[in-house]
Amino acid sequence: MATEGGGKEMNEIKTQFTTREGLYKLLPHSEYSRPNRVPFNSQGSNPVRVSFVNLNDQSGNGDRLCFNVGRELYFYIYKGVRKAADLSKPIDKRIYKGTQPTCHDFNHLTATAESVSLLVGFSAGQVQLIDPIKKETSKLFNEERLIDKSRVTCVKWVPGSESLFLVAHSSGSMYLYNVEHTCGATAPHYQLLKQGESFAVHTCKSKSTRNPLLKWTVGEGALNEFAFSPDGKFLACVSQDGFLRVFNFDSVELHGTMKSYFGGLLCVCWSPDGKYIVTGGEDDLVTVWSFLDCRVIARGHGHKSWVSVVAFDPYTTSVEESDPMEFSGSDEDFQDLLHFGRDRANSTQSRLSKRNSTDSRPVSVTYRFGSVGQDTQLCLWDLTEDILFPHQPLSRARTHTNVMNATSPPAGSNGHSVTTPGNSVPPPLPRSNSLPHSAVSNAGSKSSVMDGAIASGVSKFATLSLHDRKERHHEKDHKRNHSMGHISSKSSDKLNLVTKAKTDPAKTLGTSLCPRMEDVPLLEPLICKKIAHERLAVLVFLEDCIVTACQEGFICTWARPGKVPAEQFCRQEDRVQGVLQDQS
Repeated sequence: MATEGGGKEMNEIKTQFTTREGLYKLLPHSEYSRPNRVPFNSQGSNPVRVSFVNLNDQSGNGDRLCFNVGRELYFYIYKGVRKAADLSKPIDKRIYKGTQPTCHDFNHLTATAESVSLLVGFSAGQVQLIDPIKKETSKLFNEERLIDKSRVTCVKWVPGSESLFLVAHSSGSMYLYNVEHTCGATAPHYQLLKQGESFAVHTCKSKSTRNPLLKWTVGEGALNEFAFSPDGKFLACVSQDGFLRVFNFDSVELHGTMKSYFGGLLCVCWSPDGKYIVTGGEDDLVTVWSFLDCRVIARGHGHKSWVSVVAFDPYTTSVEESDPMEFSGSDEDFQDLLHFGRDRANSTQSRLSKRNSTDSRPVSVTYRFGSVGQDTQLCLWDLTEDILFPHQPLSRARTHTNVMNATSPPAGSNGHSVTTPGNSVPPPLPRSNSLPHSAVSNAGSKSSVMDGAIASGVSKFATLSLHDRKERHHEKDHKRNHSMGHISSKSSDKLNLVTKAKTDPAKTLGTSLCPRMEDVPLLEPLICKKIAHERLAVLVFLEDCIVTACQEGFICTWARPGKVPAEQFCRQEDRVQGVLQDQS
């Protein structure tokens, strides 16, 4: 999939990139794939997914890697930046008939060197529990497809549980299972437990306990992904109807809602401290949503096509103490407040908790997150204090995050400006000024999120405060399913006719659910690099590397600055020299 632009440099695959912390380098010898390394024909196939688990053994090679390609599922020892991948020795390999793996998840709570529990979801709707170390198949759920016949889009163990797991389907339903229970020989009957705005939860009506324990019906269209908060108490779901919905998982109550600029939302993730949620989807944007305020605080534009994965990097999140005496306890004192997956990130986590739980400003924070998309590009973003706290004085800790100034838009911004047919969208607010403070507080209250009248009032107030700018730029809104900034002017008339006939943007656009582009800061990526020939489907941040994967089934390891072993570096240099000699 070639990048738009056509030039040789635009289509060149990058093997390294530099950020403020240093040079990230692709390690070709650490690439995992199918053993024969033949590119997979990905047309019409399910996305490649990668799952990691650490077995905490004493060998130093505790990480295990699972990935799916087409009908195949592989389980390897993951050697990361330390040693080259050995594709000839998968621990387990499975080839399925009549269905394809679509997603999977390890139970980190029960994993040992001798046994691991892996859930695998399939395109025909089943979920399988396997142990790839013992090479056993424990159970098959929804075997007769009596519960749901549609594709499994996401499967995850419930945090802190050895037996409960949650499964999402393209039907728009989610089901809570217990591995100890059976599914029954007949289709389940349900009883309404709770109902709310665009969602309903049912319990399974049965004389004896059976799966599923609960059925969630969320929004309209496919439920594309969900993610549990770091403490396991909240659940964020993104759907094809373009909505992010955040639920209290235990009480089954809706906490807040957000709407994409257009099109479906495809991916979602939480910040390590649970304060922010980032989504990506068919509007080509990454959107940052505040969990506490229930409002959009920033959007990021760098991708030229749909965003397929978003993920926070807990190891590069920057915490700078301006007054060390503000901390009265050690990092361990705050670890109980956070339940993040990797213990190695706890020091940063606790500092984030301290930073966000006080009104004073003893710590300056920069959150790092990344995104990959169908445009084959990797983007890294920094979320800085001038975005998180726009009404307070700017921190002395500056980063490379670019927030375009509304009063003086840069000339030739290298494709990062956002345009629509026939006109340009107003540039975003200055870096120290977002929505007026009273408008922000109104939009941030939980009640206003679902209350149309209050949302409408906020919209009017915001419009008044930006009256002079909006008079100059009040024209057409972005069109559904078209890449922002890449819609040709020739097709604008046809697009306008379709949009007027089918959509009514007034329902959400300009409200707290979906602010207009000019109402929130617009982030530019720190880096935006083409790193694959095929669309990207995986982005995982580990302590010493970043892992990406594309639809060809190649899982790549990018060593963090200073993490490349000397022998690996030498092998890479020899390989490059050999290529150069062959070319000459």
